[in-house]
Amino acid sequence: MNKIYKFIGTAAYSGLLPKMPGTWGSIFGALFVYFVYPHLTLVEKLILIIFFTILGIIASYKLSLELNDEDPDIVVIDEFVGILITFLLVPINLKNLILGTILFRVIDILKPFPLKKLEKYPYGIGIMLDDIVAGIICMVLLYLFQKI
Repeated sequence: MNKIYKFIGTAAYSGLLPKMPGTWGSIFGALFVYFVYPHLTLVEKLILIIFFTILGIIASYKLSLELNDEDPDIVVIDEFVGILITFLLVPINLKNLILGTILFRVIDILKPFPLKKLEKYPYGIGIMLDDIVAGIICMVLLYLFQKI
């Protein structure tokens, strides 16, 4: 297995942790957000999201072929990107990190319409797309929670 694709696809190996790989990938994403986002502008955050999305599509595609699995459990770069999107528009603090991460995991696990349909797209796009849209849904909800 290509080490670079494995490192990227597993979100710095967080997807290799025992049980709940998607949750570990989300937690890794939340930690990344906590330490990196406060120092970035909105444009820089968007560039990071686009960068990791492109890397995620490529790495998840390559890993899914190597593992002969359309959506391998160890691939959590999609959760990582979904978390980056979730926190795009809100202040980064402990309350928002906990609420946003839990909200993202619930939506990612339940896969409300249209998420279930989106993961059916082929290759790395399907792996990434449902979590990108889950992240957008969570971003909007978390932003609205701030306004209440």
